This record gives sequence, C-alpha cells and structure tokens, in this order.
Amino acid sequence: MRQRKIMSMIGGLTLAAGLLLSGPASAHADEAPAPAAETPPAEFTTDWHDPVTAAPPVGTPGTRSCEVTLAEAQFRDFTPYQGSYTPPRECGTRWNKVVLRLEGKVKGRQYDRLGHLGVGGVEILRTSTPEPSPDGIAWTVEKDVTRYRDVLTRPQPVEMLIGNVVNETYTGVIDVRVTLTFHTAQGKVKPAAGTPDRVLPLTDATLTTPRNTERILAEVYATGSGGGCEEFWYLTVPDAAPYSCKAADGPYREVRISVDGQLAGIAAPFPHVWTGGWSNPFLWYVTPAPRAFDVQPVVYDLTPFAAVLNDGRAHRVEVSVAGVPAGQSGWSVPANVLLWQDEGSTVVTGALDRHEAGVPRNSTVYTPGSPDVLETAGGHTLTVAGHLNTSHGRVSTTVTRTVDHRSTHRWGGADENPDALTASWTDDETVTVGRTATRTHRVYTMDGEITVDDGNRLRTVLTIGDRAATEVVRGGERLSWSRLDDTYTGDASFTLGVPREERHAIGTSAERYRRVGSDGCYDRSLKTAQGALVEDLRRC
Repeated sequence: MRQRKIMSMIGGLTLAAGLLLSGPASAHADEAPAPAAETPPAEFTTDWHDPVTAAPPVGTPGTRSCEVTLAEAQFRDFTPYQGSYTPPRECGTRWNKVVLRLEGKVKGRQYDRLGHLGVGGVEILRTSTPEPSPDGIAWTVEKDVTRYRDVLTRPQPVEMLIGNVVNETYTGVIDVRVTLTFHTAQGKVKPAAGTPDRVLPLTDATLTTPRNTERILAEVYATGSGGGCEEFWYLTVPDAAPYSCKAADGPYREVRISVDGQLAGIAAPFPHVWTGGWSNPFLWYVTPAPRAFDVQPVVYDLTPFAAVLNDGRAHRVEVSVAGVPAGQSGWSVPANVLLWQDEGSTVVTGALDRHEAGVPRNSTVYTPGSPDVLETAGGHTLTVAGHLNTSHGRVSTTVTRTVDHRSTHRWGGADENPDALTASWTDDETVTVGRTATRTHRVYTMDGEITVDDGNRLRTVLTIGDRAATEVVRGGERLSWSRLDDTYTGDASFTLGVPREERHAIGTSAERYRRVGSDGCYDRSLKTAQGALVEDLRRC
C-alpha cells in the first residue's frame, strides 16, 4: 500500500476544556518501593504495566490529615461532571499542604483525551489520559494544590470534564475519582507560607483587583490540542513548503498576556506530546512524555502592573498565542490570577515605570530537496518595571524575559517519509524585587524521527527534555538554587494497516527525572520494554 503522510496520524486527542510555585505533580502506578524488574515479552501483548512516571510524589509533613472526594465520574461523552465541594471541618483551615490525587482506570480501545478540573471557576488541574490495553490499566496523578488555599477554604461548585467518545469501535470508558487531602499545621509544622490571598479565574478577559494588591501572578494552562495541526504546532510549515500542516509564519509560537492592550508577559510554550502522539502509542503505554499527565501552567509576574490595576476599575487582561494562523482554533489558554494583598494599606499606589518590548524575531528558511528542510529561528524580549508604595515602604519590581526557538524540520517527498524534527526552546526570566533577584533558565528539547519501511513498519525514535535552573540572589549572595532535568527517550515500531494482533509491536522507553538543589536531591530512572517495567532505580 502507498503510505499516507506520516505526521497526519499524530494524536487523536480531543480537547475537553474550554507554575512553578510549588513542587511538580507526579503520575505513577503506586508509591510503594519499586518492584522487581519484569521480564519483557517478545512483543506487546493485550496487557501491559500500568502507566508510571519518574516524577516524585508530593512531599507531606506527616501531620493529621483529612480527605475529601472532589469528583467521581465515568466519562463517555462530552457531558461534564458537576458537583459541590465543602472543606473538611475536622481539619480547619490551617493547612501545611493540600494534595490533589486523581485515580483513573480504563480498558478496551480509546484515544488519549484531555481533561480539566475546576473549583469555583478556578482551574486546578489540566491533564490527559493514557491509552488503555484491552485488559485494562489504572493510573494516578498527584499535584500540590496548596496555592489554591483561598478557593479551598469555602464551599464551591466543582466541574470536571474529560471529553470522550464511546461506540462500537472506541470502547474505553474513562473512570476517575479525584480527592483532596488536607495536611494540617501542627506544632513545629507551620501553615503553608506565601500562598496568595486571592485566586481569581480570568473570566471574559476581565480583571478587577483589590485596591491594596501588592503582588500579582497569572498562570495560564496553555495547550495546543484538539486533533488538528496545532496539536503538533512545532511541525507546521509556511505556505510555500509542501507539507500537510500549514501555518503562514511557520512553527514559532509564543504565549502572550496583555493588560489593557499593552504587552505584559511573554513565554515559550511547552511542546506537549500526548499518549497517542508522534504516530505511535507504543511509545507511551507505560511511560508518558514529560507533563502529559501534569499540564503545568505558564506563570507570569504582573506585579509591575499592580499600580495600574489597583484603581478599582475593571481591566482587560488577555491571553493569546502568537503564530497561530488567523481564524484557526487548536489552543486552549484558561488562566487564573493569584493576588497578594498589603494588610497594612487600604489602597496601594505606584506606577508602571518602564516598558521595553523588543521586536519579535521569526525567520523560516525552506530548502527543497531530498529531504525537504525547514530551518526556523525566532525569539522575543520584554522588560517591564514598576513600583508600589506599600505599608512597608516603596517596593520596585522588574521583570525581564527572553524567549528563543530554534528548529530543523526534515521530511521526504509527498508522503513525508521520513519525517524528523530537532528543536529547542529557551525561556529565560529574571524577577528583581528590591535587592533580591530570582533567575530562571528553562530549556525544552525535542529530537525525533518517524519512518515507514518497505514492509510497512512504522518506527518512531524520540527524545524529549524538560530542564530548568533557578537561583535566588541578594546582593551577590546566592540564597537558594535548584536544577531540574526530566528526559524521556523512546524507540517503538509496529506494522501499519493490519489488525491489532498482527501489528507485532515492539518498543523501549526510558525516563530519568533529576532534581537537585539547596533543598535536597531526587533522582529516579525508569526503563520499559514491550510494556514491561524492566528497571526502576532511585539514586538519592
């Protein structure tokens, strides 16, 4: 058979929804010590190991805790679960940590699906689902949601949706239960420090802040999804290049936030790969790509605009994704605004003192040949500064952010076989408050290729990296630091155009998650083969 264009097979994920403030979420089969390595079969069978990632579980203080069921539902279509939440009386509101835990199970045949969970209109979880085995799988996701304390102290409506399609072919019903566990502050265990006083959903792009606001963060759960080309936006090409997914300006994307039409923040989007991605679900059956189950929000420090926003009026705060073709859908950007208030002031005044936006760079160079090649280089810079007259003195905040994208996309002829991408994204940010500077260097990488041979065997080889380095410096002295390196590698192949039992699929994957810094060390690595977990090592 003549092979159809390869990358058009990516995904299948359906959009269901319409921060580095704490530790990462984790997704894993259980939290027990690692079991003995499994002996892998010669090829994938009808069952495999439950999904597991190398990310750490959320640390807890060991104090008295209370559990509340937040949502419990079976998702068969696009009907949202709607319920109510009441905080647990027996644990009060002095919490050291609040941990969200999603427990899911599904069996049969089903695509990957994207879901969201909101409490009081505030999105507290965005996630995707694994693709099931015929015999069934179970998985969990943990997330530290302590920063949503303001929302969780009061009764709230709850809405959750994992949009799904169930019919004679796609039989997998997604069964989930979500709980919150409240860990109390007792004795030497203090209430969580630094949580915002208010958390507001950014509804209708309108924001009115309390007039004594002295710090503002916005978090945006930005995802390209929905099954169209923006699900794999990093592979789009300008109109002049002969490739199945087009975007006039090529693959450069930038997530922006503005205040009253003025650019207030820029960020590089994370290149999410869902569990049907890169044409090959056998890559992801046991080990998902970084952030696939834990969609971390982009975070912007909008404190330089606090004086502008503190006038008691409603302001336009809008999120957009630069580079998306006009009129084309495919991105979801729900946002929350986190506010800290000055207890000693009724009104905090000040000014936006500096706003310097560079000219966005975006160059694409298409070279026809065998293979065709598209080279892309883009980037942007933004510096904003402002001051506030607080009850504890004048406080100046400066935010500088620089984003950069470089990629080389190679594909072969009309069938786009092979199809390969090497890409990197950097996002550098410095937030200076008074004499204290927090510097964060983020790097996302992707290096992969899909090929189909003469025997109609599709093979995907892919490496994805999620890295970050942060340090806090005051007066030349380093107060704290951390380094994160989460790297996934996979190699899987199967025969196209045949029944499932004749695919003869094989595949290996590995993930190593390393985080070191002034607060300790975590280092775990996983390896799989044909759906079996063959290695689980912990080095710290």
